[in-house]
Order: sequence, then structure tokens, then C-alpha cells
Amino acid sequence: MTWQEIYDLLDVGVRETAWMVGVSALLTAVGGLLVGVLLVLTGAGGLLPLRPLNAVLGLIVNVGRSLPFIILLVAVIPFTRVVVGTTIGTDAAIVPLTIGAIPFFARIVESALREVPPDVVAAATAMGATRTQIVGKVLLREALPALVAGLTITVIALVGYSAMAGVVGGGGLGDLAIRYGYQRFETEVMIATVVALVVLVQLVQMVGDVLVRRLSHR
Repeated sequence: MTWQEIYDLLDVGVRETAWMVGVSALLTAVGGLLVGVLLVLTGAGGLLPLRPLNAVLGLIVNVGRSLPFIILLVAVIPFTRVVVGTTIGTDAAIVPLTIGAIPFFARIVESALREVPPDVVAAATAMGATRTQIVGKVLLREALPALVAGLTITVIALVGYSAMAGVVGGGGLGDLAIRYGYQRFETEVMIATVVALVVLVQLVQMVGDVLVRRLSHR
């Protein structure tokens, strides 16, 4: 296989991986932020303490985090088929990627919000701020650097998850490494795939670090 052919394969693989990770990261950011905020609000000492709801959410998050992704990938195949109509390809891989990442990011959000000084929340409450205002203008704003750092970690985890999705035909760089690097013994393709993954992760980490530094100096 020529290097031009390898480059063409990598181009497709990187595009597919970027699509899977990008869409699932967006859905994870929304879902994980919502669940994380609810965990904080409904927990002991929260603005809206609801022990039963908090216990249910905590259980769901813990179950989601306890399953290895490759097992989750197979377990949600029927649900994936219902949602996107197929279990093969990048669109199908987005479903388990999102389901697997939301609990992970939700715990990061919960931890970041709990690090906000209680005095800040108390001051906002004393000034008559509503729960919505406290969440949006106090908790999330104060925890924004930590949230961005946590999202960066989550996106990097999604890159790894997307590679595992290639084992079951999810597309992307993982699928490329399995089909060509492993099954066809194309060592050059395997090396190129590894390099591409490392570069992709480094880029995500660099962008995340820059954003965190800028937000921390605001």
C-alpha cells in the first residue's frame, strides 16, 4: 500500500472520528451538564433537595460509569437500531458514545459545581436571586474553567471510545486500524492510525488548556 493510499484512508478516518466525537461531545455536554446540575440541586444542602430523585440519578450515573464501553456498545445495539435505524457506521456509533460519556461528564460537572464557595451562593441568595439565576449566573459561571477542563477530558475519552467503536463497524480511525492494520497486517496503516490519534488528542488538550487559562484570568 502506497503512502498516498494510506493518506486517503486516514483522511476519511479522521473525518469520521471528528464527526462521531464532535456530535457526541455536544450531546454529552448538554446531557451531562443537565444531570450534573440536577445532582447538585437535589443533593443534601442543595437549592432543591429531593432525596429520591437524587438517589435515582446517582444510581443511573453509577451504573453508566461502571460498564466498560465495549460492553455498553453491544448492550445498546437494539436501542441504537431504534434511534438511527442501523447499528453500523458513524451515526450509529454516536448513540453508545453519548450514552457512555454523559454519566462520566455528569460526575465532573457535579464535582466542579460543589467546589464553588458556599459563601458565594449564600450571598446571591441573600440578594434575592432565584434558583435559575443562582445556577446560571453563580454556579456555572464560577465553575466554568473547571467545566471546560472536564469537558476536555471527556472529549479525549470520547476519542478513545470512538476507536473502540471501530471494532463493531463504527467507522473512524478505530475501524481503519482493525480492518487494515490488524486484519490485513498493514503495519504502516496501524502506525499512521496511532500517530493520527495521538495528534488528535494533543490538539484537543491544547485547545482545552488555552480555553481554561483564558477563562481563569477573566
